[in-house]
Amino acid sequence: MTSRPDSSPSALDTVIVPIHRAGWPFIAAFAAVAVVLGLLWAPLAWIGVLATAWCVFFFRDPPRVTPLGDGLVVSPADGRVQKIAEAVPPEELELGQAALPRISIFLNVFDVHINRVPVDGRVIAEAYRPGTFVNAALDKASDENERQLVGLETVAGQRLGLVQIAGLVARRIVCQLEDGQNVRAGERYGLIRFGSRVDVYLPAGVAPLVVVGQRAIGGETVLADLSSREPPRAGEVR
Repeated sequence: MTSRPDSSPSALDTVIVPIHRAGWPFIAAFAAVAVVLGLLWAPLAWIGVLATAWCVFFFRDPPRVTPLGDGLVVSPADGRVQKIAEAVPPEELELGQAALPRISIFLNVFDVHINRVPVDGRVIAEAYRPGTFVNAALDKASDENERQLVGLETVAGQRLGLVQIAGLVARRIVCQLEDGQNVRAGERYGLIRFGSRVDVYLPAGVAPLVVVGQRAIGGETVLADLSSREPPRAGEVR
């Protein structure tokens, strides 16, 4: 196993966070609205300023330190582990018709929305499916909402599924992966605007190493270890 060189952030780095390029048109639009509101009535400008600040916050793209190791599956998104269950994966993922362990991560409008690749490997399937925009926290969102599906195969030949799901507010899914593309764990591959969910389908027999209610950090939190046969973990609020 290799490790990355020490790159401890400075005090300034913890305050000034990079902004994803996809966010700048929205930030500019919000700022323009703030100017117009200020011209109409000065106190209204504060509404525009707050909205612009939130937009900047939403599109933040902080660097992450990804754990490296054969078989490690890192979280593709920031958010709360909403549900862990056995579920039949969508046929577009080409993972078969048997139920597989599925980890659902819900992102609220205050989470970082940059999505990251969970494993080293290559893209073996990629598809987009239109749908509705019900609350992404609902179970039926996995089957009914607009979504982007990606099948991945690790260097060891194990297959996983990755599904970006639009939510009640989200209206745009961005996925930069293409079929056959080689990928590395932790690298950025897309985002969802503005509140959403990501489902991860693990190979049969692999137990999640996270628990429902746990906060996950995209590119850093280890969701599972494909080379381990550790039983499912329990957790409690303390």
